[in-house]
Amino acid sequence: MIKRESEKILYELFESFPVVTITGPRQSGKTTLVKNSFPEMPYASLENPTTREFADTDPIAFLNQYSEGAILDEIQRVPKLISYIQTIVDEKQQNGVFILTGSNQFEYINSIDQSLAGRTGILKLLPFSYNELFAEKTHKLDEVLYSGFYPRIHDQKIKPVNFHSAYLSTYLERDVRQISKIHDLSLFQKFIGLCAGRTGQILNKSGLGNECGISNKTVEEWLSILEASFIIYRLRPYYKNLNKRLIKAPKLYFYDTGLVCYLLRIEDVSQIINHPLRGEIFETFIISEFIKKRLHFGRSDNIFYFRESNGNEIDIIIDTGSGPIPVEIKSAQTVNPSMFKNLKYFSRIEKEAKGSGLIIGRDGFEIRTDCVVSGYSSVYKLFDHLS
Repeated sequence: MIKRESEKILYELFESFPVVTITGPRQSGKTTLVKNSFPEMPYASLENPTTREFADTDPIAFLNQYSEGAILDEIQRVPKLISYIQTIVDEKQQNGVFILTGSNQFEYINSIDQSLAGRTGILKLLPFSYNELFAEKTHKLDEVLYSGFYPRIHDQKIKPVNFHSAYLSTYLERDVRQISKIHDLSLFQKFIGLCAGRTGQILNKSGLGNECGISNKTVEEWLSILEASFIIYRLRPYYKNLNKRLIKAPKLYFYDTGLVCYLLRIEDVSQIINHPLRGEIFETFIISEFIKKRLHFGRSDNIFYFRESNGNEIDIIIDTGSGPIPVEIKSAQTVNPSMFKNLKYFSRIEKEAKGSGLIIGRDGFEIRTDCVVSGYSSVYKLFDHLS
């Protein structure tokens, strides 16, 4: 069993709030985390049709079974329970009563905001981080990119292509139908594939809409669905205190490179090394690791990107309380002087910038005078050193 790095913050939230809410994509390990962390706590899965019907038709009787609290899995299946939970925890006036998990944010996040504001600690759990899976040892980069990080692939030794095929089918047939009234699932699947081909790129909603044959309004609705279910992430631009020539559209990324590879029809790890999007897939991996470094420890994400209309670009800006930190991402294994050009440029125009980082496609960690050069296996170490 692979220990999750979120375990410590989960215990802290449990001791500090009446309710803990864990969100994240389906199959990211939420249920395993809470059941292993609180093995004595009563557990109910609202995916179970009988349990769900009971909770939906008689929520008071359902919750009365758990007078001392419980783990309620997939709470979005019966979001009305949240208002009843509010009443219970207000009466009890104690911490550590309920743990709620949910696989998408559309169906219950508004209820949580309204009913449990100030009463719940929120933890976002993504699939494994590189740090969780491989700890002190380095794993081959292309295998990392191809397999992705969903727990079942690694726990059950499932072939990535088989897992991602089943995962996508389940997502379309169950989650998407629950979230939205999308009738043409094949068109939505095409849309996801088009998004995968744009991972690591500035989001062009008009281009996506034209290629898919849908309106800009529909593009935004579908992107929001993918965001709510933790499939994609929109990296916001960094532009405070700087000039007006900046690109202000977000960049599009997926949370998991294995799913990207499947959507790009990469069926074997040997196909990655010469793939035209290998650089973007590597960048997607690093961006996701930076997000996990924040979310898995109970913090909000604090990364942005920087790009001017003339082409000057920084892949990551870490926004810290004492100043922004620019970080470049290069899939190449050999460091050359040109890789530092944009880092130096950003440091000249942003006077509050402190330090800089470069992440490359091999192992290693080197602290230079004006930049930290890190291999892909040391992303967490770089993040801690710089921020």
